Amino acid sequence: MKEYKTINQIAGPLVFVEKTEPVGYGELVNIILSDGSIKRGQVLDTSDELVVVQVFETTAGIGRDSGIRFTGETIKMPVGKGMLGRILSGGGKPIDGGPEIVPEKRLDITGAAINPYARHSPEEFIQTGISTIDGMNTLVRGQKLPIFSGAGLPHNDIALQIARQAKVLGSKEPFAVVFAAMGITKEEANHFMADFERTGALERAVVFLNLADDPAVERIITPRLALTTAEYLAFELSMHVLVILTDMTNYCEALRQIGAAREEVPGRRGYPGYMYTDLASIYERAGLIHGVKGSITQFPILTMPGDDITHPIPDLSGYITEGQLVISRELHRKGIYPPINVLPSLSRLMNLGIGAAHTREDHKKVSDQCYAAYAEGNDLRGLVAIVGKEALSERDRLFLEFADQFEDRFVRQGPNEDRSIVQTLDLSWELLSMLPVEQLVRIDRPLIEKYHPKFRGEKKGAPAQAAPQG
Repeated sequence: MKEYKTINQIAGPLVFVEKTEPVGYGELVNIILSDGSIKRGQVLDTSDELVVVQVFETTAGIGRDSGIRFTGETIKMPVGKGMLGRILSGGGKPIDGGPEIVPEKRLDITGAAINPYARHSPEEFIQTGISTIDGMNTLVRGQKLPIFSGAGLPHNDIALQIARQAKVLGSKEPFAVVFAAMGITKEEANHFMADFERTGALERAVVFLNLADDPAVERIITPRLALTTAEYLAFELSMHVLVILTDMTNYCEALRQIGAAREEVPGRRGYPGYMYTDLASIYERAGLIHGVKGSITQFPILTMPGDDITHPIPDLSGYITEGQLVISRELHRKGIYPPINVLPSLSRLMNLGIGAAHTREDHKKVSDQCYAAYAEGNDLRGLVAIVGKEALSERDRLFLEFADQFEDRFVRQGPNEDRSIVQTLDLSWELLSMLPVEQLVRIDRPLIEKYHPKFRGEKKGAPAQAAPQG
């Protein structure tokens, strides 16, 4: 293997090498230091005159006299059935004290988006046990549904709860979770590991942990290692895999850091102009494939800088993904967990995974009615601040009370409370029974007579009587 000693510049995590043989993008590089130790890197850019190498560790110790060897290989992830139950570093090395993974295959981590022609339309309901998701923003198998959060909000606790509780109802097929954390603190890493081990969720999970003091370059490959693992479990072992990626903002900051080191022309707010394409290369590795049993469902989590939903990271993510769950700082201040605000949240594939064949026949109508009633009650809070509660009509007071009860009983639930979809829908009906029946304009009369507590109570009390006619 030929060795070059033509380093002409070192900038941040990048090493610039002159006068080399033709090399490929993504090729692995060994950097031999003066003391004989070896650091590893990857080709980030290549031209006739110059090759840019990004180093996976710090560049400390690398000098102009260091040797460069191009291996001719790209980064590959060793995968096998023994990965389940393991905790790995952001670079794919075991950090749980267990043995090295015995690979059945070594797969290129770059991967590819699923061919649109080969994609199968998602339609199977995934129950997370969280009412605001299952009832109002339903997740379906093969969907990519990001969580938009802010600094200091409990998005990681919500992610752990989803990882513990997610299941496909009535399915005997194997279900796995791939959890990739990027740029997290040691304290957060310990919290994640303790929670997975305490609840037993680790048995069906593969966890990747990239810490805040790890190199930014490693942060770039962590989600790709996780998705390569998920693709192996899904499309070769026929498992249904839920991939949770947190925090995509740290990933994008690493992109910006490397872009600055390369002296690239910055785009919006200093992020690289290719960030949209880069994020798409991650998000589009979710879905279902015709004729293949397994599936990949994605839950990317990102913290919005300054709680700004128009920031480039949530803005671009919203274009690529199929909706969003928005974590509310206002609900969090009220002490409500999980503080998911259903009003700006959206699941674009919800209608494909609900109804009589998937959840229950009343799901869509009840969800729409709860949304409309909560939105009206929430708007009335602004009016109350101006004119006072006494100035409201009796009808408006009912909607105001509905909004309070909706947050206190429907949105609020315990971190270990796993609600079934039937419990969620029945709770929706209990809350809607606070309103006059004539105000339930989004629900068909037959559904009201079948599920409304008032009519169910009449049927139980007087079984011989016919149901009231509309």
